[in-house]
Amino acid sequence: MKEKIKELTKDTAIYGISTIVGRFIGFIIVPFYTHVINPTDFGIYSNIYAYLAFLNIVYIYGVDAAFLKFSSISVNDSEKSRVFSTSFWTIVISSFLFSLLLYFLKPSVCIIMELPANYRHLYDYLIYILFFDTLAIIPFAYLRLQRKALSFAVIKFINIMIFLFLNIVLIVGFKMGIEAILISNLIASVFSFIALLPATMKYLKLVFDKELFKRILKFGIPYLPASMGAMIVQVIDRPLVLAMTDSATLGIYQANYKLGIFMMLFVSMFQYAWQPFFLNNAKEKEAKELFSKIFTLFLITTSMIWVILTLFVEDFIKFQFLPGVSIFGKDYISGVGIVPIILLGYLFHGLYINFTAGIYIEEKTKYFPLVTLAGAVTNVVINLLLIPVIGIYGAALATLTSYLVMSSGLFIVSQKFYHIAYEFRKIISLLILLVTSISVYYLLFLNGLLTIPYKLLFLLLFILFLFASKIINVREVKTILNRIIKRR
Repeated sequence: MKEKIKELTKDTAIYGISTIVGRFIGFIIVPFYTHVINPTDFGIYSNIYAYLAFLNIVYIYGVDAAFLKFSSISVNDSEKSRVFSTSFWTIVISSFLFSLLLYFLKPSVCIIMELPANYRHLYDYLIYILFFDTLAIIPFAYLRLQRKALSFAVIKFINIMIFLFLNIVLIVGFKMGIEAILISNLIASVFSFIALLPATMKYLKLVFDKELFKRILKFGIPYLPASMGAMIVQVIDRPLVLAMTDSATLGIYQANYKLGIFMMLFVSMFQYAWQPFFLNNAKEKEAKELFSKIFTLFLITTSMIWVILTLFVEDFIKFQFLPGVSIFGKDYISGVGIVPIILLGYLFHGLYINFTAGIYIEEKTKYFPLVTLAGAVTNVVINLLLIPVIGIYGAALATLTSYLVMSSGLFIVSQKFYHIAYEFRKIISLLILLVTSISVYYLLFLNGLLTIPYKLLFLLLFILFLFASKIINVREVKTILNRIIKRR
């Protein structure tokens, strides 16, 4: 079991390289854009990419998840090739048809997107980006399933570097504005498709299994409404905050919400490694015991990340890297109080990802839409109720509650069809610790008592509780330390 956990840890770290770089560049490139692109153009760019995110879900419609599932249970190369080919040709045909439809509907869709006439040529880039990104989905999934995490990370990393380099050259050197962003994205997407051709050609045949195609659709299509629900949870708070407050408040909310990226990074790293891991190990005799142990380790790790970020994120954003110049502008620091809530929301999103194992293994994907749409409805309702009362804190609580609803709902469904004997004593102790900690945090925060001595004491007591309640076993820690010392 320890070797299996080491495999998952290693893959999580490798996937994390590309994930961290990509997310971090996405985090720091926004200030760059605001210095070289006017607000009107930046708004048009943001609008295009919002639609790109939704359309990306339509283009994929869960075929990648279906491929991972059916390829993982294939017993030989011939079956794997059949699954790969059927999945890939399904994506190629549907992407071509979707792109053709978008092309012919261009006048109508541009009106829906409120795209100004002199910017409608950018719509074509959107179609091309969607097409090439979708063609890379199955080959990328193949690399994950084959545990070729390094190849996956290298291609992703080069893709990111191409995007960043071309952004700087085309915007600063050629003054191309937001068109440069879309051109950079398209070229990076084409690169990924070409770089993945060796993996594609290895298993791709002129084969299309109609029965498998039906199973792919049955397994994958429920991901479409499920992904739409998840997307609503992620983005609906922005227009609602704007509608019920003002643009300045939304700016403060969005800037501080971005600080949740540090928890999101870890969860994303884990997600990339987790899906192929549990599919490849589902048939192992000790699979459920292994998944239970991993869940406990995940919750312990994310809890530690949560408490450290919660206590010291304000010190981070106030850090002055130049005299009088802090990482965050002083006008945005007033919203830092929402960060612990957002971080906790991403923690529960991580629990949701853990619970997907049973749904995938038992092919019960039809329950995903019910769970994610419940989260989406919860998010909208709480936003409407709380934003008028407590402003951006209401929006943050809506995010946390929706992820809590989604993780709880998926836990219930997953346990029904694929029961795992989780370490509930440790889990309940950890959840009580988190609830207590966030309550104490806001008590100190609202009374202006979050000084460095209090923060260090807070962190010390948190760690001591982990040991005192035997959430972390002292003997296991000693064993790990002894192994590290011996290796040196």
